[in-house]
Amino acid sequence: MPLQNRSSRTRQRTVLLVIIMVLIVTIVAVLAAVLLANGMKETSMELLQWKGRGTTKNLQEVILGRCYNYITTVNPELRDKDCQKIWEKMQKAFIYKNPCNITIEDYQPLLDLASHPIPCNKSLFWSKTSDLVHRYTKTNHNFLTLEDTLLGYMADGISWCGNPSSPGINYESCPKWSECESNPSSVYWKMASKMFAEEACGVVQVMLNGSIEAGAFRSNSIFGSVEILNLDPDKVSTVQIWLMQNIGGPPSESCMGHSITRLKSILEERNLRVSCEDNYRPVQLLQCASDPDHADCRLCTNSVQ
Repeated sequence: MPLQNRSSRTRQRTVLLVIIMVLIVTIVAVLAAVLLANGMKETSMELLQWKGRGTTKNLQEVILGRCYNYITTVNPELRDKDCQKIWEKMQKAFIYKNPCNITIEDYQPLLDLASHPIPCNKSLFWSKTSDLVHRYTKTNHNFLTLEDTLLGYMADGISWCGNPSSPGINYESCPKWSECESNPSSVYWKMASKMFAEEACGVVQVMLNGSIEAGAFRSNSIFGSVEILNLDPDKVSTVQIWLMQNIGGPPSESCMGHSITRLKSILEERNLRVSCEDNYRPVQLLQCASDPDHADCRLCTNSVQ
């Protein structure tokens, strides 16, 4: 009997130790799981901070809506474009990525899907005349800016960028162009601008602002650093410059000005013919719609009786 009692007590202690060990392991596992979950939650909430506005809310719906509207209403000839695939390629280019490390390769599949030919004699480039040039193309459909193409139409005025951690898209802030060169917006617009310039043929136009003291042409602008360098002299016959001055504003530069002279020189060195016109009248009339009584808007003067 004494041996049996000792054996029984030994088994009881063994079972008790096993139960205690199981409880300890279970508690440790639960604590580890809680800590891991909290750590993942903190990581998912860790968003990189930038100075620019964050990704446009409902970005997917905005891009898809604009794409469908473009191929059904604006340019039905492109109705075979697949908007869903275009959105997927755009999202893949930046989601879960550091927004300062975007590359040309990231966007190439998107550009291959969304690009389309531009008819000859219709390309209209611009710099520092955004509002005026787009008012003009809305009234005169003989010209197309980059924003009148599918790529430009979808992305005009919106913001987007990714984040390495969950949820992969930063809705709080995105890099300004000055914060880092290879951000999603900068790379996108430079690639789209390059493609737009490469497609140009025949006579092309550029609308510049003649009321800027620093000069109408800036070599570091998208037009100066990307577009004019990708115009094909074998396809483009002439570049017509429309130098527009603000109604009632200072005429800081004319077609004989220093920056326009520099622009002409760059274009001529690339074997492109150039012409320039101060205050191209059809565009000036559009300016005058908001101030028709201004002296700059008079079509003729009263003759002396």
